[in-house]
Amino acid sequence: MPDDLPQPDAEIDFVMPVYNEGANIERALEEIDQQVEIPKRVLVVYDFDGDDTLPVLRRLAPRYPWVEAVKNDLGKGVLNAIRAGIAATRAEVVIITMADLSDDLRVVPRMVELIRDEGHDIVAASRYMKGGRQIGGPLLKKTMSRVAGVSLYWLGALPIHDATNAFRAYRRRVLLDFPIESRGGFAYSLEITAKAHAAGRKLGEVPSTWRDRSAGESRFRLRAWLPHYLKWYGYALTHRPPRRARVADRAGST
Repeated sequence: MPDDLPQPDAEIDFVMPVYNEGANIERALEEIDQQVEIPKRVLVVYDFDGDDTLPVLRRLAPRYPWVEAVKNDLGKGVLNAIRAGIAATRAEVVIITMADLSDDLRVVPRMVELIRDEGHDIVAASRYMKGGRQIGGPLLKKTMSRVAGVSLYWLGALPIHDATNAFRAYRRRVLLDFPIESRGGFAYSLEITAKAHAAGRKLGEVPSTWRDRSAGESRFRLRAWLPHYLKWYGYALTHRPPRRARVADRAGST
């Protein structure tokens, strides 16, 4: 991916993978419009021309000129859609979010501020830190996610409480430096975060409320994707940043 593109006008590129999100996409874009006044692009990444998201996007194009449809040409599935979306980004800050209205977009300005003005490389929207919440969703999935996040915080010294939430802001350079190796689902967010932490990059978090989707069908596949999560959970437990980075982190937090 070339990194010498002209300076973009947008300060944020959202990457939003979709699969038949026609029932949700209008409200999702409306929320971004209302909550995020920062110059932005929203890259809506789809797999196939018959996706019912596309007619809605065409209808909304005059209202939201900052939305671009990006066809995923890297192979089917959400992970390849995210890869295709990342390849189309240009802004300094990249935020990966879903169209199912589960993410708390009110926290986006603070996430951008932490990257743009305070030197963070990744900022997680955290359900499990003080002030964060999770509403709805399958009990087993919620429990496993919370246990993974809290145990990595206390045992793995990962400086965020929510290691698995995909709603995350990245300095674009980090996404170029740590290309996705994961082969399943949303484990890539844990992978990139763990690798960036081990390399001494600065991580942060903001409290966030996650809500289960109210329309459409979730394509989250816990059983199929669990091995991918476990691989990167183990990596995060056993890989720490260089000592110099740890000292700098402690100094910055005092």
